[in-house]
Amino acid sequence: MLNKLTEELAVCGYNAVAALAECHPEKINRLFLREDRLKQFTGVCKSLAERRRPYKICEDGELERICKSGHHQGIVAMIEEPLVAWAMPEDIDAWARGKNGLILHSVGNDHNLGAMVRSAAFFDAHFVVISNADTEARLTTSAYRVAEGGMEHVTFRRVKSTANFLKALSKQLITIGADTRARLRIRDLRAIVREKAAVLGAEKPGVAIVVGNEETGLPPEVQEHCTALARIPGTGNIESLNVAQAATLFLHELFEL
Repeated sequence: MLNKLTEELAVCGYNAVAALAECHPEKINRLFLREDRLKQFTGVCKSLAERRRPYKICEDGELERICKSGHHQGIVAMIEEPLVAWAMPEDIDAWARGKNGLILHSVGNDHNLGAMVRSAAFFDAHFVVISNADTEARLTTSAYRVAEGGMEHVTFRRVKSTANFLKALSKQLITIGADTRARLRIRDLRAIVREKAAVLGAEKPGVAIVVGNEETGLPPEVQEHCTALARIPGTGNIESLNVAQAATLFLHELFEL
């Protein structure tokens, strides 16, 4: 939850706060924790005291009021509202040197965003690009909690137009669009990457998986600027997987290349 008065975001859940404390303790402005969590976060409390920042022992009810969630697991950290920078040419240059990531086009759900970030961190994907037009897939308290600490291990960037960004990106990276109607399958990723790497003249190019809205998928103007489209084959009993599940399978396939 965003505190509009202080422009702070509540990060709750043990793994999310533990990763924040380990990777970016300086981001924590205030800490609220249950007494049984004090031993695990003694170092953070000491650092906050040195910086003259408050921490407080709380009961579950107060923690729930602070983060507006019953899933706090006894710990809530308040950080400045995350501001996602625009994707720049220098980002593309860095990603082109063998970095993998996700490009999200209107996934429309912060829980899905959090789940995909968790998978991205697990499978060593370095960046996540979100569309500025997607008002729901944002770095919220829920997204941080569902990501289970993954937020601290990926770089976020935003773009105004996914299609225009892909047009520029595909000159340096391989972009694979997830599409349930594609001819190629997820198992073809190795062949796609090998073939397109030769075209780009890169021994180990960066690869971006592009995923869209669960109901509408990727629009034609986005598909048009992907290097290739691939699908996850299934029984056909239902049309598709949850978008976060699909992204996870693609990221695993990339990790195994």
